[in-house]
Amino acid sequence: MAKAFLTLIVWLSLALPVVAAQSQPSPKKAPRPAWSELTPAQKQVLAPLQGEWDALDTTRRKKWIAIADRYPKMKPEEQQRLQKRMTDWAKLTPAERQQAREKYQQMRKLSAARRQQLQEQWEEYQQSLAPPAPPPEAAPESPAAESGSAAASPKSAAEAALPATQ
Repeated sequence: MAKAFLTLIVWLSLALPVVAAQSQPSPKKAPRPAWSELTPAQKQVLAPLQGEWDALDTTRRKKWIAIADRYPKMKPEEQQRLQKRMTDWAKLTPAERQQAREKYQQMRKLSAARRQQLQEQWEEYQQSLAPPAPPPEAAPESPAAESGSAAASPKSAAEAALPATQ
């Protein structure tokens, strides 16, 4: 029995290092393409992401490259919106990005009617944040009245439209 036990110990001591070496994952390849491999046009479009490029996996890099390749065909307003969103995205922390991804997935699962309702609520909210348009100023009756009113009150038109606060 002792001989069998000793044989088992010797066999395990020889076999375990071989098994352990085989089970270790091979070193990962660096995600492709590297920033240096992008075309000058792609680098220009993706400039807001340059600092984050090394942290992106291959799948995300390919998605951004596809967007950069479509960029020249976009309308100027779409190009500006894309640049702003990339800049905003690059400023987010990894936790904020993860939260944004999760929120996006939740929104995708909603019905079209519910998404439309939320869109309308969002637009109402944005309009409530916009400053009210100043009322159109009445044309002065005479140049003397214009200079007199300007000297009498240094308030701007916006200040004049606001109610007085005590």
